[in-house]
Amino acid sequence: MPCLAAASPGQTESQEKKPLKPCCTCPKTKKARDACIIEKGEYCGHLIEAHKKCMRALGFKI
Repeated sequence: MPCLAAASPGQTESQEKKPLKPCCTCPKTKKARDACIIEKGEYCGHLIEAHKKCMRALGFKI
C-alpha cells in the first residue's frame, strides 16, 4: 500500500480523508535522522528532535 503525504487532484473524496500514517510523514527529517543514527549512533539528538517536532506538527502524539 503506497503512502501519500498529499492528495492528488485525481483522487476521490474518500482517498483524501485517509489519515496520514506515521511511516509516511516527514520523509526529509526521517531520512536525515535514520542516516545519522546508522552512521553516528547516539549523537543524533538534534535530528531526532526535529523529526518529533515535524510529527507533532502533523498531529501525532509523540
